[in-house]
Amino acid sequence: MSVFQEKIEAACAKKVALYDESLARYALRSILAGAFLTMSTAVGILAADLISTQFPSLARFFFTFLFAIGLIYVLIFNGELATSNMMYLTTGAFYKKLKWSKVTQMLLYCTFFNLVGAIILAFLFNQSFTYGQLTDKSFVINAVQLKLGKTDWMNFIEGITANMFVNMAILGYMLLKSEGAKFFVALSAIFMFVFLINEHLIANFASFMLAGFSPVEGIKGFTLVNILRQWTVVFFGNWLGGGLFIGIAYAWL
Repeated sequence: MSVFQEKIEAACAKKVALYDESLARYALRSILAGAFLTMSTAVGILAADLISTQFPSLARFFFTFLFAIGLIYVLIFNGELATSNMMYLTTGAFYKKLKWSKVTQMLLYCTFFNLVGAIILAFLFNQSFTYGQLTDKSFVINAVQLKLGKTDWMNFIEGITANMFVNMAILGYMLLKSEGAKFFVALSAIFMFVFLINEHLIANFASFMLAGFSPVEGIKGFTLVNILRQWTVVFFGNWLGGGLFIGIAYAWL
């Protein structure tokens, strides 16, 4: 058995055991993962707005770097992130360690509570003085409008590539022994997909909720139907990118 297979099977066994033994604890781990990414997104947004007043070209760089730290938090503090579970659980099903129905059930449950975590933290941040000052020129408002203006094909393809980057980070963190190397691989992979403005479902939960609870009105394209359209397409793109292009590809290798 390869190291990859051993670690995937061990991770799947642990996740399934937690899910079967305590849905509440699994939900809380999922909420925390959504919260961690929303926390780093919230800080990145403010950093981008601040730096853009003097150095507009650096705004995206600062946001990207700070957002990437959120995934490090998820990894260190054992959050349940739907997009990494797409790789773990899909590969586990490929190895016949769990059924596809179980994979789908767990992914939907994890995704829902990732959203709950994003909603809670986005609401809390938007009660603060700083977030009360957001305007329609803010980095997050422009980012959300850009994402909601993309076609389904763009969202799907960028969902694939985004979760390939994410699960490269997960694999690096899983397989490497040096803590410094783990940190570098995870941070660099997340930085790359965010800098490309590729589509990651849980990251979108964070930015959309932060924009939605903000005092800014009339955000272009910000309707329930359009948001659900975007999230649905990105979900399947992420699943394909993490589950097939990374998980099953390495399982087959």
